[in-house]
Amino acid sequence: VLYCVVDLHSLTVHQHPHTVRQNIRDMAISLMACGVDPDKSILFQQSKVPQHAELAWILGCKTPVGILDRMTQWKAKKGQIDGGTGYLGLFSYPVLMAADVLLYRTSHVPVGDDQLQHLELTRHIARTFNKTFGTDIFPEPEPILGEVTRVMSLRDPLRKMSKSDQSLNSRIELTDADDVISKKIQRAVTDTIRAVSFDPEERPGVSNLVSMYAALTSQSPYDVCQLMEGKDTSQLKSELVDCITATIGPIRVKIAELRTNEEFVVQKLNKGCCRAEELASESFSGIKTLIGI
Repeated sequence: VLYCVVDLHSLTVHQHPHTVRQNIRDMAISLMACGVDPDKSILFQQSKVPQHAELAWILGCKTPVGILDRMTQWKAKKGQIDGGTGYLGLFSYPVLMAADVLLYRTSHVPVGDDQLQHLELTRHIARTFNKTFGTDIFPEPEPILGEVTRVMSLRDPLRKMSKSDQSLNSRIELTDADDVISKKIQRAVTDTIRAVSFDPEERPGVSNLVSMYAALTSQSPYDVCQLMEGKDTSQLKSELVDCITATIGPIRVKIAELRTNEEFVVQKLNKGCCRAEELASESFSGIKTLIGI
């Protein structure tokens, strides 16, 4: 299993170089705190393996502009940047994502439903490349979807929960203290109906909380609704707080521990980069041969 800290993708949003460097370490720390064992898997920094960017260029030469222009996230985000025109990096980042996946001839990718369109583009790029060069070098990767495929903002349940949201109350951070988590959940937007039900279109706020509860307890949203029968949304929020704090508590402790030894984290990342580049070099060599360079 490969876990890639996608620092090149993060450059689509302008950040201070110190922030970029710290975010790379923080992401690695978070993954390790959540249970990723860098000795049993490959945890690495994307930009340290140059074949990612090289393959993105090659694949970009075979990807129609029209397909990229139809990407939902491009259309949503370009209007927020530079007078609505956007930047090339944001426009073409789905091709880099495809390169991240195809470079290792990946068979399965865990995604949320907001990334399904990009994964389908990856499959299209793989199919086009294979047909163009008469090969089967790239498999068409399949998505791995959980029961809950997207977590929405606590302040605006029609938008995805995101670290880039300016409101800290819109999301739960892995480093949030228990009392902070409780306040955020208690203030989460719901509606005037007291009963608990799952209807993302009619009751997006409550449905989001039900989805979070379901994901944390390995149930379906409908199982959670049965469990909450006879209870109201305030009780749902209270029980959800208990679930979140029980899950995040040990992760928060591990994050604090790893932050006291960032040199260890960097060493693990560097080791993962060496292992990833070995795989990437072998794969990319075959790709270069196929296209004649």
